[in-house]
Amino acid sequence: MLKDKTILVTGGTGSFGKKFIKTVFEKHPDVKKIIVFSRDEYKQFVMSTMPEFKPYLNKLRFFIGDVRDKERLMRAFENVDIVIHAAALKQVPACEYNPFEAIKTNVLGAQNIIDAAIDRGVKKVVALSTDKACAPINLYGATKLCSDKLFIAGNAYCGDKDTRFAVVRYGNVAGSRGSVIPYWQKLVKEGAKELPITDMNMTRFWLKLEQAVEMVLEAIENMHGGELYVKKIPSMRMPDLAKAIAPELKTVEVGIRPGEKIHEQMITQADAPNTIEFNDYYIILPQMDFENIEYKYPNAKCVAPDFEYHSGNNDRWLTIDEMRKLISEI
Repeated sequence: MLKDKTILVTGGTGSFGKKFIKTVFEKHPDVKKIIVFSRDEYKQFVMSTMPEFKPYLNKLRFFIGDVRDKERLMRAFENVDIVIHAAALKQVPACEYNPFEAIKTNVLGAQNIIDAAIDRGVKKVVALSTDKACAPINLYGATKLCSDKLFIAGNAYCGDKDTRFAVVRYGNVAGSRGSVIPYWQKLVKEGAKELPITDMNMTRFWLKLEQAVEMVLEAIENMHGGELYVKKIPSMRMPDLAKAIAPELKTVEVGIRPGEKIHEQMITQADAPNTIEFNDYYIILPQMDFENIEYKYPNAKCVAPDFEYHSGNNDRWLTIDEMRKLISEI
């Protein structure tokens, strides 16, 4: 699948990027080259010195640049076969306070990726999304929904080029930067007497980075263009998560924050007519027709007309012990 392919990962020094790159080198040793495209020269330097990447430095390249800079993307995408777009402004409060900065990176940056990929003849682009892009109530989610729509529509104006775009949407990654898990662990380490929970009824999707990487690799292999992949992942109630981290501490409800939901959504009821189901994931098919793209999924089944998928109606739940095991593996 990836033999002799050149892959570029935007935001490649982030949690997902590093896990994806390490996985590809381990499972696809015949890959030609992987390019890390990101803004932070220090993070690139640190990544280049990490023991897990030292065996692959002959196939690993570091390219400083910003997705806001289309000219730089045009240079970086030369002779690239596959682009994984993971770069984004992701912190909800920061996006609320700096809205146009989020728009410039998450929306205008997405369009730059699309244009550069088509103009440079990139074969496949997989963009990462988030559960916050589904029926968004905060600016971060709104920019990512816009980004998702741009990538899906990108398949409509490729002309005679064979560039194809797809999106992968998933929930909270356990232990990633900005996750509540390291935040609560920090409070425990500092001697906190209680853990703050915004709402005792709140639920969230949780997955390991490995699962996110698996879904992206699945998309690369099987995408036709225009699909939005949604990984089936378990949910957990936030009070149970607190017990998994610090069973001896009390929890205190501090009130829901601006831009938060009680349950995060992945698929709305409005998406149900276009959603098909597999054992481990769903695909939301595009509502528009794309020239020269035909969708063939013989093992798929349609979901019910009133189907919706959110962290509160999930049929997969993490127990406290399972979450402790997951945290221990991070």
